[in-house]
Amino acid sequence: MNALTNIDESKASKLAAGEALPAPSIVGAEGSRTVRAGFLPLVDAAVLIAAAEFGFAQKQGITLDLVKDVSWANVRDRLAFRQFDVAHMLSPMPVAAMLGLGSNPSPTITPFSLGRGGNAITLSTRLYAEMQREGELDASDNALANAQALAAVIRRDRAVSRPPLTLGVTYPFSSHNYEFRYWLAAGGIDPDRDVKLVVVPPPMTSDALAAGAIDGFCVGAPWNMVASERGVGRIVATKQDIWPSAPEKVIGMRPDWADANPETVSRLLVALDGAARWCDAAENRAALAEVLSEQRYVAAPVDILRRVLAGQFTIDPEGNQRVVDDYFVFHAGSANFPRPSQALWIYSQMVRWGQTPMCAEGLEASVSAYRPDLYRRALGQAAPPAEADLVLEGAMPGDGFMDGHVFDPKRIGEYISAFPVKAAGLPRASLDDI
Repeated sequence: MNALTNIDESKASKLAAGEALPAPSIVGAEGSRTVRAGFLPLVDAAVLIAAAEFGFAQKQGITLDLVKDVSWANVRDRLAFRQFDVAHMLSPMPVAAMLGLGSNPSPTITPFSLGRGGNAITLSTRLYAEMQREGELDASDNALANAQALAAVIRRDRAVSRPPLTLGVTYPFSSHNYEFRYWLAAGGIDPDRDVKLVVVPPPMTSDALAAGAIDGFCVGAPWNMVASERGVGRIVATKQDIWPSAPEKVIGMRPDWADANPETVSRLLVALDGAARWCDAAENRAALAEVLSEQRYVAAPVDILRRVLAGQFTIDPEGNQRVVDDYFVFHAGSANFPRPSQALWIYSQMVRWGQTPMCAEGLEASVSAYRPDLYRRALGQAAPPAEADLVLEGAMPGDGFMDGHVFDPKRIGEYISAFPVKAAGLPRASLDDI
């Protein structure tokens, strides 16, 4: 555990020049503060790490004490038990917490998203070879075609009474779980009946695949490319294939801590905003990769990190390449704005897969998890206007869902009912009534 208080001159010299940061609206009452932040070794923790390493937090009078952890359940519990002030969290975790879901639900909010992108789905090389035979795949890397080929393998296995495939996700209330399920269902696979989903911590996914403990996984970078470069996995879909604007990681905090420390929250968000702008600049990606490669952070080969940040994938052991535009977006396009309609999309997936019922109280709790008011208080005129809180998700060109659906936050029941694959016994009447 290191309190990152000193800014190395060589790192500071790499800061992008010119752009002034907005000032927090509440200044001076709380003074200099140390904020302890938990994180997992993933590239999408980059904004939090850059805020500590490149002076953005220090400029706002904050010392970020970054604590590397091993699982999302640990991060959740340590935030709840006040061992952390804030945490790098999965975007659905605050929603689940406010709904009272999980083994240790504790009120959690997010006033800041850490960006978009970074996830991918990787299957074992053995399984992909079977998909090529059964599904007659070509080299197009079409995510939907890959899902349909997997469905063909599953149908063949069922016909000869083979056990179901085991697929890994990082946490039950995660973008990985919902994106994996979305991809499977789009291909005609019921994720609760046709396969077995298990939880695997992100750094262990590649090893679990190599050991044969799982047949595939959905996880954040860099662990998909680590598996492909080890020769054990094939990347078959990315987050951009499923829904480019899907919310990914956020900064989570307890609402009572946010209420007790309003200036610190505003200063932290200003620091994170500056770090996000810096991370988005192409000229800073090499320096960012160097820092992320350190053992105390992601601890992955710097060459892989550079390529992941550029969206340049080695997708299989044969060295086939794919370039994914905007694989990581740390700031552009309001990527840091905690949009309540995205919280409601997350809620819709929880309902779709039977994790929680559809009800007015659930809608209210889900919206309360995402706090654009705190974002606006910190960023002022740089923040999106109030009408940006609830928008049609997946309706903009280049931002569509892989199956063509559009999410209307005012018609959630109709949206869920339209999916042919969803939790068994989902009560259609109750959906239509909300």
